[in-house]
Amino acid sequence: MSNNQQKSMLAFAKDLPNICSLLGLLSAVLGIYFAIAGNFPAAIIGVLWAVLFDWFDGIIARKMKGRTKEQGLFGAQLDSMIDIVSFGVLPAIFLLSYGRYNVWFIPGALVIVATSAIRLSYFNVFGLVDSKTYKGFPLDNNVLILAFVFLFESFFTHSIFSILIYILLLLLSAFNLSSIPTPKLGGKWVYVLVFYVLALSSIFGMILYYRA
Repeated sequence: MSNNQQKSMLAFAKDLPNICSLLGLLSAVLGIYFAIAGNFPAAIIGVLWAVLFDWFDGIIARKMKGRTKEQGLFGAQLDSMIDIVSFGVLPAIFLLSYGRYNVWFIPGALVIVATSAIRLSYFNVFGLVDSKTYKGFPLDNNVLILAFVFLFESFFTHSIFSILIYILLLLLSAFNLSSIPTPKLGGKWVYVLVFYVLALSSIFGMILYYRA
């Protein structure tokens, strides 16, 4: 395709799977906003929906017929860029904010963002080990685990829990960059994810309601 025949950038953005990806970005941006504001249950809800949209953009893309090669390539790049925001920048800001921006939390935030950039760059070059296996732990699983762990926040003091999630996120970053084979979840697992996101969103929504 010559330069004068190239589609506009917004023409690609209107592709249905990419709209789904952008809804995931919206969820992540809301999560970042609430994390900075110190509203951590709302930030967790944001990142949970970011995961859900991240799963569904791929499902929609695979079911759509007639998508061009360029649309597929653009969608893959857009998804990767959004993943850095959702599963790198957001959890890093979450950690910094929960740690009350203590200088000792900056290295952890850097590790989280760097891990997401390295892992996604590696995946973009090499892809899956095979059709059903990732190398290392997928980034979206990090925030799903963080959301579950955050259900137990009230059992700890703020300072203790901030250290616990610091350690947790660093451990998950190590697994992200490891060579441990991890199954690629799909098929009926999407129903499990939908239930998980709806259930935890409801729980954290109730927490917000009773705190109001």
